[in-house]
Amino acid sequence: MRKRITGVLIVLAVILVLSGAVAHLSPRTTLVAQEAPRTETETPVTVQSRALPMFMDNPYVIADIAEVASPATVFISVTWPTETVDTYRRPFSTWDPFGSFFDFWFNDPFFNQPRQRTVTSAGSGFIIDQSGIVLTNQHVVGNKGEGQTITVVVDAPGLEREYEAEIIGSDASLDLAVLRILNEEGHIFPTLPLGDSDATRVGEWTIAIGNPYGRDFEHTVTVGVLSAKGREITIYNSETGRPQVYKNLMQTDAAINRGNSGGPLLNIKGEVIGINTAVHAQAQGIGFAIPINVAKEVLDELITTGGVSVPWLGIWYQNITESVAQQLRLPDDKGVVVMDVVKGSPAEEAGLKPWDVIRRINDRDIYTIDDVQDLMSQHKTGDKLLITILRSGQVQMLEVTLGNKPDYLR
Repeated sequence: MRKRITGVLIVLAVILVLSGAVAHLSPRTTLVAQEAPRTETETPVTVQSRALPMFMDNPYVIADIAEVASPATVFISVTWPTETVDTYRRPFSTWDPFGSFFDFWFNDPFFNQPRQRTVTSAGSGFIIDQSGIVLTNQHVVGNKGEGQTITVVVDAPGLEREYEAEIIGSDASLDLAVLRILNEEGHIFPTLPLGDSDATRVGEWTIAIGNPYGRDFEHTVTVGVLSAKGREITIYNSETGRPQVYKNLMQTDAAINRGNSGGPLLNIKGEVIGINTAVHAQAQGIGFAIPINVAKEVLDELITTGGVSVPWLGIWYQNITESVAQQLRLPDDKGVVVMDVVKGSPAEEAGLKPWDVIRRINDRDIYTIDDVQDLMSQHKTGDKLLITILRSGQVQMLEVTLGNKPDYLR
């Protein structure tokens, strides 16, 4: 009996010792459990946790994209026909007063001295078809038939050389041009895939590749983010002498300089989402690109017809206000009133006049200017429209053949 009691006491003592040890260790064990990483479902979603894995998995992702995209990015050089410009001799010279004195009295001091001048331009572009179709900016290469010589420098493995190219389509209002490399050898060129600019998000990564300041800095790669969408800028057009407005541009802080024009703006998948076209002269880190979807919409037309046609009626018009309705003695405010007709336009040829009220086009009633704009977007150049107007209280019907909107009005 005594031995049994002693054994039970020993067992109880061991149990008490072990309980104390567990109680002593439990706080530390609890602390370790709190510091243990959470499961994937418990991890809170943060900007950092969503943005960094791409670079953690592959820190060279941008380098990989640049390596694949650079061979399809080309340098474009344009030489324009030599032109003669007039220079005028100053009546007095600071370094030869006696010569200037005799020139002034015995010769025409403003004598016209013609001088030959060669104009060049340069930019970037990218190949979109294996046969050698290049997409770039119109302001880099000009328009077809202007006598310019275009050289495209390709730096793809096995194809490193200069090629002559020709313009097959351009549009100044969109600042787009399509070139064809004169590929007599039948080379197969590397290409860049075209993405979806409508699906882009402000803040996503962007990569610009181009040739800033010529071939000395060719295939320069810069990285930034998509800063904004839908930007509008105004640039003076030296050809027309008028300011030109560009709408719906993409803004990026990836460094873009002169010579980058026409080069690709890529997303992190290596797809072209924009065409680099302009920089803000008074700021740093503000560049603009044409959304690639704009180019995709007109690409086939540029290649097949050489240009982009915009259906045009040729009128200035506005909604009917209460005062206009009273002045014209209209029965209601249905329609739009023609304020002016462009000279030589389809509207003038059809007989439309100022103060005509357009009530119906084809089989659609017109209530506001939005109705007219929506209907025009559904037609193309050359389509015929039957316009019902109200003129001096009389209903008339006119047939109009839509024309192609002039560049300076786009």
